[in-house]
Amino acid sequence: MTRKVVLAISALTIVATVAACGNTRGQRVATGALGGAVAGEVLGGEPVAGALIGGGIGAVN
Repeated sequence: MTRKVVLAISALTIVATVAACGNTRGQRVATGALGGAVAGEVLGGEPVAGALIGGGIGAVN
């Protein structure tokens, strides 16, 4: 696998883990969005897209 794919899988795993933290759905969405924004910035320079994906993961956890 290429380095970018490994980083993407690692970031998604970390975002999913962080998104599971919190007592309410709102807290999980917020932590997922924050983690996603960081991962999106690091991987592709797209923090907004990362926040949307992370927030979505937090909403369904």
